[in-house]
Amino acid sequence: MTHWTGRAAPSAAEIEAMARATVAALPPQFAAAAAEVALRVEDFLPEEFLEELDLNDPFELSGLYEGIPMTEKSVMDQPSRPDTVWLFRRPILDEWCDRGDVALPDLVAHVTVHEFAHHFGWSDEDIAAIDQWWE
Repeated sequence: MTHWTGRAAPSAAEIEAMARATVAALPPQFAAAAAEVALRVEDFLPEEFLEELDLNDPFELSGLYEGIPMTEKSVMDQPSRPDTVWLFRRPILDEWCDRGDVALPDLVAHVTVHEFAHHFGWSDEDIAAIDQWWE
């Protein structure tokens, strides 16, 4: 039996480091575009997004892409803020604990790739080529 006395859950900074390692490992043809996307890790989805997405439970969402997918962007688009991949620490940690069958860095990588898939407009086949979770 593992004793958790004196141990803390991984911090937002640790989750972000896992996500940044995932982004750094993306295929080279996506690296430059991925570097232009902001990456934010928060404990939960910000309140304004809960209302906008009509969600009642902040544990329902472990990640979110905010922006215009590259496949839909136009030179006419004038974004008010940068494209952003959001990761939500507490829902990720809850899923990790509930599953019990996956390493935390693997789960963070899965959520990160899934959110970047929205940015790039990837198909399921594209995602599977990068994130083995999808196979």
